[in-house]
Amino acid sequence: MRAVVQRVSSASVEVDGETVGEIGAGLSVLLGIAAGDGEDEAVRLAGRVARLRIFPNEEGRFDRSLLDTGGAALVVSNFTLVADMAKGNRPSFSAAAAPESAEPHYERFCAALRAEGVPVETGRFGALMTVRIANDGPVTIVLDL
Repeated sequence: MRAVVQRVSSASVEVDGETVGEIGAGLSVLLGIAAGDGEDEAVRLAGRVARLRIFPNEEGRFDRSLLDTGGAALVVSNFTLVADMAKGNRPSFSAAAAPESAEPHYERFCAALRAEGVPVETGRFGALMTVRIANDGPVTIVLDL
């Protein structure tokens, strides 16, 4: 499981021109689920995202998390994060979980993040989405489990 986490001042996701998820300050989380990932990974990764200290304290040091700031998360499924580029110029997605197994893990990740006390907005699993991210910093972290 891989998450690309960006600190944002705002973020939104649209499907067919309709906004389906939108947050102010917080984190944008692009979530890729690989074959073999399970519920344990989803819960563990959600805990890491909730506690990821990439928000500044009074001195400007990365010392605060979503839990400390009361920020929200916009979670968007993104199977392309598990692409294999070992051969050639065309990505292989054979390591990605099949949609029927990935979607429950995506939902479990979102539920675990909510259980941590983080307000969560989402995209629409499997849809072609337009994601707008106002990266704050910029601050971008890649988390792998």
